[in-house]
Amino acid sequence: MSKDTRLVLGIIGGGFLVLLILFTAIIVLLGSSDQFTNGTSFGNTVAVVPVQGEIAYSQSNILGGGVATPQSITDGIKQAEEDSAVSAIVLDVNSPGGSPVASEEIMNAVKNAKKPVVVWISDIGASGAYLVASPADKIMASPSSIVGSIGVILSLTDLSGLYQKIGVNQYAIKAGEYKDMGASYRDLTPEEEQMLQEMVNQDYDYFIKQVAENRKLDLEYVRSIAEGKIYTGTQAKELKLVDETGDREKAIESAARLGGIKGEYEVVTITPTETLADILKGYSTNFAYALGKGIGSLLKEGSVESSVDYSLR
Repeated sequence: MSKDTRLVLGIIGGGFLVLLILFTAIIVLLGSSDQFTNGTSFGNTVAVVPVQGEIAYSQSNILGGGVATPQSITDGIKQAEEDSAVSAIVLDVNSPGGSPVASEEIMNAVKNAKKPVVVWISDIGASGAYLVASPADKIMASPSSIVGSIGVILSLTDLSGLYQKIGVNQYAIKAGEYKDMGASYRDLTPEEEQMLQEMVNQDYDYFIKQVAENRKLDLEYVRSIAEGKIYTGTQAKELKLVDETGDREKAIESAARLGGIKGEYEVVTITPTETLADILKGYSTNFAYALGKGIGSLLKEGSVESSVDYSLR
């Protein structure tokens, strides 16, 4: 074979290879375009992230469990976001709410998720747990579930009368007039009660505003149905607090379709994990926060004993 013939064949072969590469690239691009026109579909998997128990920054009882930490839930959402096989996320919610700050942290993770998020409320999705659910692409609840309880509560305990009866003289040495506000050994002054009421009212208004924005509802309408009221899943649908009623399978199916999955799909559950270091870190954080705010928190035998319960629940 002459040199010229080999050159011509080489050019033809190279041209064919370039065309093959271009054709393959077009097919891939068309496939990607088809995926994105049907949503943020990346694969045929739906990831389920459980939100079970009280929402708090750490396990209040290492042995008892039953706490949904923002770290474990946001990590689960992040894991689902980064997995190319996952096209949609389902938050499996069964929670009465809990810490306002922890609830808001999870809410922001749901709001910022790039993939479709469907919330399914089983037994209860109330207060802080409803705040978590509010920005989801779709909220589905069991017809008999408990939904709502949009409100804020600050629970205080005055044990001064009991202490007097049993002969206990409890007091504190403090720096700062209000440092022992809410302590169990005395009642609140009218000024302290007003201060705390204003704080609770501010958080309540913020809660209502977030729900209104996330659910695209009128602010005054949300205020009218809030007031700490609870509703069944069926009632919540009528009030536009949830989009549909149904079971877990229906919620997963809805998420799959929102994620652009047309046929069969896989379901994986991302189980929250918490190391001993995470638990100890949570205890350390709560301890520092209790000492910092000073509301009804006393240092007793190496542990924090609080007479205050401030939560979205």
